[in-house]
Amino acid sequence: MAAIELNGVEKSFGDVRALRGVDLTVEEGEVFGFLGPNGAGKSTTINVLLDFVRADSGTARVLGRDAHHDSVAVRERTGVLPEGFGVYSRLSAREHVEFAIDSKETDQNPEQLLERVGLGDAVDRNAGGFSTGMKQRLALAMALVGDPELLVLDEPSSGLDPNGARELREIVREEADDGTTVFFSSHILGQVEAVCDRVGIIRDGELVAVDSIDGLRDTVGSGSTLVVEVESLPDDAVDAVIALEGVDGVTADGNTLRVSCSDDAKTAVIGALEDGGAAVADFETKESSLEELFAAYTEER
Repeated sequence: MAAIELNGVEKSFGDVRALRGVDLTVEEGEVFGFLGPNGAGKSTTINVLLDFVRADSGTARVLGRDAHHDSVAVRERTGVLPEGFGVYSRLSAREHVEFAIDSKETDQNPEQLLERVGLGDAVDRNAGGFSTGMKQRLALAMALVGDPELLVLDEPSSGLDPNGARELREIVREEADDGTTVFFSSHILGQVEAVCDRVGIIRDGELVAVDSIDGLRDTVGSGSTLVVEVESLPDDAVDAVIALEGVDGVTADGNTLRVSCSDDAKTAVIGALEDGGAAVADFETKESSLEELFAAYTEER
């Protein structure tokens, strides 16, 4: 059974079409990254899944249930870390988690949950004095209450230092290993690349790509970049590389040449450089980053 199914979902706010016929399936146990520029429709999609916003048309099913008609049942099985989570300043971390435990009618230990997210030393501190990162950890602890079947994380790395971000990734992978589906929206692409099985990219309300990161590389045609270190670089050598079949782009920065090309063109690139008088000192292949793929799908065409 799919954990999330969207079929032809449309949503407008006045004259603004926020979602344009979105079709998306996220499988059970998958860590799915949901990406897009500001205003692309990420938050609207999440709000439709949680029935905070009603779609104008189309269907949304979560954990096998209708996201609108069965919204209470869906939320009982879903943990949510919302963007911009606000704390109750006079309540302690323990009291926040106890509230979530009571709401989901579980018998979990709040101290264990807070320890897991790195707040073991702040269990009885009032949340009003928490840093942004500590508030994010608290929100994550509350999202984990009830051993949810689906975790919806909206910008979960906001305010976290590198150690906090690493711990978040570890928790996400642990949850996925236990069978939890994780729907992960973030603008920090390195975090998404490190933890997600597949990603979806939304632009202007349309889902423009859904695939693994390797699949996106193959589709874009920018699977890798050949980085060449040279001792000298005549202009004729650069022109010879640009003219090669299979070369999409060339940039030079001092003695470093970066060539975006197909895999079968790499040998020809080195040969063209040497034939053109360049003294090649070293070279390596680097995979295109998710940031580069994201730009390829979302920049103005």
